[in-house]
Amino acid sequence: MTLTDVDIAQAHRLEPITEIARRAGLPEAALIPYGTTKAKVDVSALPQQEPGKLVLVTGMSPTPAGEGKSTVLIGLADALREAGHRAVAALREPSQGPVMGIKGGAAGGGYSQVVPMEDINLHFTGDFHAIAAATNTLAALIDNHIHQGNTLGIDPRQVTWQRCLDVNDRSLRGVITGLGGRAHGVPTETGFTITAASEIMAVLGLATDAEDLKERLGRITIGYTYAGEPVTASDVQAQGALAALLKDALHPNLVQTLGGTPAFVHGGPFANIAHGCNTLLATRTALRCGEVVVTEAGFGSDLGAEKFFDIKARYGLDVAGTVIVATIRSLKFNGEAQDYSVEDTEALRRGLVNLDRHVRNVRRFGVEPVVALNLFSADTSAEREVVAGWAADQGVRLCEVEVWAKGGAGAADLARAVMDHLGEGSHPLYDPSEGIKESIATIAREIYGAAAVEFSPRAKKDLARLRRHGWDRLPVCISKTQYSFSDDPSALGAPEGHTLHVRELLPRTGAGFVVVLTGDVMTMPGLPKRPAANGIDMSADGTISGLF
Repeated sequence: MTLTDVDIAQAHRLEPITEIARRAGLPEAALIPYGTTKAKVDVSALPQQEPGKLVLVTGMSPTPAGEGKSTVLIGLADALREAGHRAVAALREPSQGPVMGIKGGAAGGGYSQVVPMEDINLHFTGDFHAIAAATNTLAALIDNHIHQGNTLGIDPRQVTWQRCLDVNDRSLRGVITGLGGRAHGVPTETGFTITAASEIMAVLGLATDAEDLKERLGRITIGYTYAGEPVTASDVQAQGALAALLKDALHPNLVQTLGGTPAFVHGGPFANIAHGCNTLLATRTALRCGEVVVTEAGFGSDLGAEKFFDIKARYGLDVAGTVIVATIRSLKFNGEAQDYSVEDTEALRRGLVNLDRHVRNVRRFGVEPVVALNLFSADTSAEREVVAGWAADQGVRLCEVEVWAKGGAGAADLARAVMDHLGEGSHPLYDPSEGIKESIATIAREIYGAAAVEFSPRAKKDLARLRRHGWDRLPVCISKTQYSFSDDPSALGAPEGHTLHVRELLPRTGAGFVVVLTGDVMTMPGLPKRPAANGIDMSADGTISGLF
């Protein structure tokens, strides 16, 4: 009988969270227990100390099922700890969208997991709920202000703030609120964003402390007046209530890996439609606890890693090492194999151009990557030899990993390679002061391999508005398909000379960046034909099954 991820997690005996905190060097005063196996950490109670080295885990362009990036990260953290290093992991929280959809959770898999995995993959400590509550409270306050006389002169047709819900629900992409007559408010065309892509998720992810959180919340642009002037959350006096709702969510969450390594799991923005990194507070806290901190950026180097270097790292983070997770099945997928579950060395060779582009991308940020080939049972020796030959020819350090089956022991070589490749630090790709058009053009050219950027009529109007209000010097967060370097998900491999199509530019003045919507990307995903939710169950004694 093959054990599932949840079977393995449920059979594991967890250590008390107080022991994990002690291992991380956290003082008792900083710990806020949530039961016996997870806790929040009060960062204000931590002593100052020299930060450790930061290692970023990213990936190549994935298949729809994902390539096990989080699984490799967790296994690497355990391997580093087993090798005698004070290692700490820092990951994002899973969104219910993928958990109930197709891709799965974000707690790793097999013998390389953060636990308790059921809690982490479901409600955890309630952070996502708090973000949704804050988002929807702001929406209600905006609607109420308009209904109660609208002294600010907010144009209902120009309210840009959307509600959010942490599910994949395509029916909520476009809705009309306020129907039913005068007593029910002003009819407004609006929609829902998935919580992982909401601005308050981004604000929580980049806030440095409670004061900064409240200030960022107040800066959020919620719409425009009839005269075209921006209206903020502070204008409707919302920032205090929003901060109160997020008081506990601001504290990083502490859990453990199956190997007993301390792990901070906090914040959960997607990388294809958001900035794709765990919270700045959690990463900084981990750096105060560990000699080596292994963190992640969602999807490939063109999405999460680019945003890590160009958005998150601008807040004083230096990346000393990078791991690119690759799989043979994704290489074949990018080589347009007809069936990437069977041996196909020709498709594999064609797909190597994708991995090669990701290596070059990471090097543009001043970091030399190590490639982790995450092995699956269907991989053949001939296919593994092809990848090894490519790495030798390109001068790339390649390590095969078997963390799903072996945990930290399956990443021992990778741990040694990562420590050998630690550098002095990273740098961003572009200077936001050159303007948004130049920032987008630089990313499109240097990371995506595009020859041009085309702005829709709507995007041109958005650009003019950004310039008018002084927002055109903010960093950019490009929302793009994860399956391609272009905005066309069917353009696999490493397309070059294409045009990046910019559809909309959305100021996120609380988060401190501008979201750039490209192609047909949606900020509220939909469910697949057979959602993962259909296979999840709970027995009479409360045991959960079917959770991967």
